[in-house]
Amino acid sequence: MTGASFSELTTLRVGGPIARLVTATTQRDLVDLAAEAWSTDDPWLALGGGSNLLVGDEGFDGTVIRVATKGIEVLPRSGEGDDVARLRVQAGEGWDDLVAWTVEHGYSGLEALSGIPGSVGAAPVQNIGAYGQELASTLVAVEFLDEGAERPRRMTAEELELGYRTSVLKQGLRGIVVSVELELHDTASELAVLGEAPGQPIAYAQLAGALNVQLGDRVPIARVRETVLALRASKGMVLDDADPDSVSAGSFFTNPIVTERTARSMPADAPRWYVEPDEPDEVTPLSTIASGTPLDAFLALQAELEASGIETPPDAPAPGPLVKLSAAWLIENSGISRGFALPGSRAAISSKHTLALTNRGGASADELAQLARFVQQRVQAEFGIVLRPEPVLVGVEL
Repeated sequence: MTGASFSELTTLRVGGPIARLVTATTQRDLVDLAAEAWSTDDPWLALGGGSNLLVGDEGFDGTVIRVATKGIEVLPRSGEGDDVARLRVQAGEGWDDLVAWTVEHGYSGLEALSGIPGSVGAAPVQNIGAYGQELASTLVAVEFLDEGAERPRRMTAEELELGYRTSVLKQGLRGIVVSVELELHDTASELAVLGEAPGQPIAYAQLAGALNVQLGDRVPIARVRETVLALRASKGMVLDDADPDSVSAGSFFTNPIVTERTARSMPADAPRWYVEPDEPDEVTPLSTIASGTPLDAFLALQAELEASGIETPPDAPAPGPLVKLSAAWLIENSGISRGFALPGSRAAISSKHTLALTNRGGASADELAQLARFVQQRVQAEFGIVLRPEPVLVGVEL
C-alpha cells in the first residue's frame, strides 16, 4: 500500500509519507511480510500503535510492517500453583485492551498499567511502567523474529535485559516481537472467599492517595484500573479525540538517573528516589563521580561523558548509589510552564503535564523536535542534567 503517512498512524499525528505500508493480521503474515521486506536492501520498520514514535517530516523511504495480529491465549498450568495464570498475547493486541481483558477475567498484575496506549508487542521494547508497576514484573518471555530469520525464537525476560524504559530491543537488536508471555496472579480463590478480586499491593504514593489507602494495601483490580484511568486522563495521558493534550507520545522524556552526589546538589524540594540495586543503569552525563556502583553503571556513565565531550579521569572510581529525579519537576523548574510553546510553533507542552509534548493542530515533526531541544537546553542550563527522549526517533535528531 502506498500513499499512507505517519501522521495518520501515530498518536502525535506527525511524520511524512511511507513508501510502502503492509499489514500483518496473522503470525504467518507477519513472518512472510518480514521475510519479503528483508529480502531487499531497503530500510524497514515495524509499527504497532504508533504511540511512542516520532518520525521526521520527510517520511520513510522503505517498508513499514504494521503489526495487527490478535489473540489472547490462556496457557495450560504447569505446576506453578492454582493462583498463577500464564497468557500468550499476540503483538498486535492493543495494550489497554489486554489490561481490560485481564481485569475482566480476574487476573492481577497489569491493572496499574491501564490506559497506556500502543500495542502489546511494543511494551517490552521499553519495558513500560506506571504507578508502581512495570512490565518486567510480569513478563516471562517473548517470541522474537530476528532480522533475516525464518521463524521466531523464544527470548526470556532475562535475555531481554529489561531496564528503566529500555531493553536489548531498544538498544539495537533488530527484529520484530511476535508475541509476549505473561505470568499474572489469578484472583479466583480470593474472589470466592472475599467477594472481590484484589490487585497487587499498591506501590505508588499518588495512586495510594487517589484510592485513599496506604502503600502496600491491596485494592480490587477494577477499582485500581478505574482510578489509574482517571489519573492518566487528568494529565492528558489517555487517548481522547476531545482532548488536544492527548495528541502526544505520552511522557516525552525519561526520568534521569544520576549519582547520589549530583542528587544532593539539587534544590531541597526536587523529588528524588533511590534506585533499587537490581534496577538497570541509565545515567545522564555528569561531571561528578562518587564511589561504590557496579562496573556496568560506571561504564555507561563513562560512555555518556565521552559522547558529550567531557573527559573522565582514567583513575576515577565507579559512581555511588544512583538516584532517580523527576523530569517533569526539572522542566517546570527550568522556567517552562504547562502550555508553553515557542513563538509561531504549533507544538506545545501539554496544558496538564509538563512531561508531554503535544501537537496543537497541524504541527510538524520539526516543530516538535525544536520544542524538545529547547526543553533539553533549558534543563541542562539550569541543572546540568541532559534529559533523554523516551519515544523512538526516526529521521529526527535531538
